[in-house]
Amino acid sequence: MKRINDYLFRPIDNISLVLFRICFGFLVVAEAWGALITGWVKSTFITPEFTFNFIGFDFLQPLPGNGMYLYFFVMGLCGWGILLGYRFRLSSFLFAIMWSAVYLMQKTSYNNHYYLLMILAFAMSLSNAHSDLSLDVKQNRTARSNQMPAYIKLFVIVQLLIVYEFASIAKLYSDWLDLSFIDLLLGSKKNMPIIGPLLQYPLAKYSVAYFGIVYDALIIPALLYKPTQKIAIALSFFFHLFNSIVFQIGIFPYMSLAFMLFFIDPTWLRSKSQGLYRRFNQQYQKLQPKNSLVVSLLLLIHFVVQLALPLRHHFIQGDVLWTEEGHRLSWRMMLRTRQGSIQFFVTDVKTGRRETVDLNQYLTAKQISRLSTLPDYIWQFSQRLKKEYNEKGKQVAIHVKSRVSVNRGPYAEFIDPNVDLADTEWYYFRHNPWILPKPLSN
Repeated sequence: MKRINDYLFRPIDNISLVLFRICFGFLVVAEAWGALITGWVKSTFITPEFTFNFIGFDFLQPLPGNGMYLYFFVMGLCGWGILLGYRFRLSSFLFAIMWSAVYLMQKTSYNNHYYLLMILAFAMSLSNAHSDLSLDVKQNRTARSNQMPAYIKLFVIVQLLIVYEFASIAKLYSDWLDLSFIDLLLGSKKNMPIIGPLLQYPLAKYSVAYFGIVYDALIIPALLYKPTQKIAIALSFFFHLFNSIVFQIGIFPYMSLAFMLFFIDPTWLRSKSQGLYRRFNQQYQKLQPKNSLVVSLLLLIHFVVQLALPLRHHFIQGDVLWTEEGHRLSWRMMLRTRQGSIQFFVTDVKTGRRETVDLNQYLTAKQISRLSTLPDYIWQFSQRLKKEYNEKGKQVAIHVKSRVSVNRGPYAEFIDPNVDLADTEWYYFRHNPWILPKPLSN
């Protein structure tokens, strides 16, 4: 145990963390204020009557009126606090809490990258990323330092390794390997100027499919291995800028590029950034806090969870690509497209009167699109309907007629139409039996 502690808490140069903090803060500002400027906040939180939160977090709903505009504006201010190192711990922790609430209160715009941002926000709030190039140092709120415990760098590297390896493994399925999904993915980009038509050639499709698998699988080892590091950095710039331009996936490509700071020789980084600060010759001192055992246990627990969540779908009955059970929090990124049709039928238990629900009275077009193909949405909406009718003094049964297609395959019945969804429970870690099995011909 002593050897592990000595390794985790040995002092190393912190320039990569300090520079990453500046990049991270900028990206937080871009994410929060960009959501305001592009109208994402309005379409996701203001326009809908309600949001589909993560099950179990029903208490998280958007602020009333225009409150979410102020909410995202404050998150942008937190980003500036992170970037400038101004009251850094407060800024980063407040952002972590606020962003976690945003993530958990809605999943209509679900993105694995939002989950990674949440993890990083909490990790940054516990780090000493403000110990240099910060207003906290300049205003004497924290001591200046050029070192950090090695576990901070290790945390970043292991977290990235998990993200990329599981992303690579998830691509090893038939519709990806035979280009069925890639045809759909790139076919939607055919009208892009210049690059769109080029992406329709078979060579481009094979390149996207198989380069994605190989890149995800090997990029972290390649960045760690000195002889391949420069090539890996060059490929990373190409890969992430390509994804940003073609797939328009927000700040994630640029956050991924910022992560490379943790792989570059800190001596080189200091030589290139020395104009930003006054050099100093502080000697490295042993970093062995009194709570080192707690830190070690928290790291262990975190990574056990990070390994368990992406593996859980293997222990749940059914194909995750069909049932979606175990899909979220698993780094299963850009893997499938789903289409569906759905009808909800509400039956008054006392009178037997049956009516069809007009979804447009409750949901936005984007919410209906998600509802028609995703089982947790279907269950949540059923529970909401049950509550609404119960408040009117009616006991109801709710049945669903649903058909789904994955990757433009044949449509098949998705939800058991004989099951009363008003009288069912949702299981997070085992199969929900009212989700019908994937048909053999699908």
